Amino acid sequence: MDADALARTLDGLRPALLKMARLQLRNDAWAEDAVSETLLAALEGAAGFAGQSQVKTWVVGILKHKIIDQFRRGGREVSVDAQVEAAGAESLDDLYRSDGHRLHAPLDWGDPEASLAQAQFFEVLQACVERLPAAQGRVFMMREWLEYDTTQICKELGITSTNCFVMLHRARLRLRECLEMNWFANRAAR
Repeated sequence: MDADALARTLDGLRPALLKMARLQLRNDAWAEDAVSETLLAALEGAAGFAGQSQVKTWVVGILKHKIIDQFRRGGREVSVDAQVEAAGAESLDDLYRSDGHRLHAPLDWGDPEASLAQAQFFEVLQACVERLPAAQGRVFMMREWLEYDTTQICKELGITSTNCFVMLHRARLRLRECLEMNWFANRAAR
């Protein structure tokens, strides 16, 4: 692929890359930086692209590494939004009675595979992930999207494995609750 064709392809991929980066980083400036660095690296490394995968796959792989780099840089910073979010975050204790049982039984999700086939489901899922507290969202996305194992997550974020597992558990609980309220409850009502 010549340089002009690659530049046009990358320009077309930019909005999707930015969306991915924003979802991961939860900071518009950091997302812009990661995407800009990704596009620059792709242009500079075009000669090394052997064409064994699609351009989008190759560029998303570069973006994953740039997001990880941003996590490393950003891990030393605490945003005002994160502080406000931490102060106002609802407690998971609100979902359980004093005896440890859930206040409400989980909804019957029916056929989750059918939901995965619907584009609207992914919009709801993305909105639910964006509502997670920043630390939980970051750990969840590192595990599920970047495919890090626990050791890598702990090393990158400077947390213990116990803390990592707790954050993953809480993120999954919140995602389940959000999906039940915003997707499965609406489907059950039909």
